[in-house]
Amino acid sequence: MSEADTRPCYWGVVPAAGLGERMGAAVPKQYLELAGQTVISHTVQRMLDWEFLQGLLVALHRDDKWWPQQAVASDRRVETVVGGDQRCYSVLAALKALGGRAAPQDWVLVHDAVRPCIRREDVESLRTGLEQDAVGGLLALPVAETVKRADTDGRVEATLDRQGLWLAQTPQMFRYGQLLDCLQVALDNDEQVTDEAAAIELAGLQPRLIAGAGSNIKITMPADLATAEAWLARGE
Repeated sequence: MSEADTRPCYWGVVPAAGLGERMGAAVPKQYLELAGQTVISHTVQRMLDWEFLQGLLVALHRDDKWWPQQAVASDRRVETVVGGDQRCYSVLAALKALGGRAAPQDWVLVHDAVRPCIRREDVESLRTGLEQDAVGGLLALPVAETVKRADTDGRVEATLDRQGLWLAQTPQMFRYGQLLDCLQVALDNDEQVTDEAAAIELAGLQPRLIAGAGSNIKITMPADLATAEAWLARGE
């Protein structure tokens, strides 16, 4: 068997089953218009430009009526699965759909549907930084601002030491077999983790943090669309 035959493959997963209530829009936030396309179209197209991906799975809401209208939906490298009410269930559904195709040591890159400005160079930094890592990891940003903790009345309860604090981003990149097992165990124990790294952490492992870019924003509020459009216009 050649070295190429034993080299791990890379798979992409995009959890996109959320309804995005905080945006207050008539459509889920991933389908809002951004620079002439929808947010998710930008995101998926950027991932399709990563030629190292073996395939890309998009987890959609069971009642999604917008996806078929996206140009990227017809790309043969993209397939869809029915996601769940929470991100963790959508990711798990995609991982299960890879059963029989993905090897335990293959890498899975999970990327938010609403992070359309992900840069190729940051993804390459993630791949290079984790290539020989036993656990895997994620893109993240060191916290640069002063962090306050509020009480129930919205008043400052404490000022936190930001030393060592990072803001998690995506992609988050882990081995297929380990991520599937850790996510399943977490959900079996009623731990509805908010990202893949949290499931890995619950298993007692420590994901590696790889410095990302401030342009890799997550669109959650209406103002984020203008910020993302500005980054895209700059070629980010």
